[in-house]
Amino acid sequence: MNDRTAGAAGGRAGVGDRPVRTGADITASTAVRYALVPAPRLSLQTVARRSGLHPDLICRFVALGLVDAERDGAGRLVFDPSAPAVLARIQRLRSGLCLNYASIGLVLDLLDRISLLEAALRGRGTRSETPPWT
Repeated sequence: MNDRTAGAAGGRAGVGDRPVRTGADITASTAVRYALVPAPRLSLQTVARRSGLHPDLICRFVALGLVDAERDGAGRLVFDPSAPAVLARIQRLRSGLCLNYASIGLVLDLLDRISLLEAALRGRGTRSETPPWT
């Protein structure tokens, strides 16, 4: 199977294909290979059904930058499979801490930074005298 036919799914090369670089591609040549299976994406209705939220509220979260979404070829919102979990986290912060949505964006950013710092500490193998706060 050559590189040109790897990305062509039913004669629709370039539609939804994402280049994937493997270790062999980087070291051997600069050829780009295309994934045979596109990354799964969820529609707005699927995310709304899985999260139990109204689609208009999810669109508002996208506009506020609380949830990442992309537009497909037809202009509809599509989401990562992790979007329902992100929406559940937003709802827990909203109901548990009584925060407005602007504050929730700040809290989510801070929690992500804390997770990155804790992962970096775990990766270095250093341990502090105090237990982690979470």
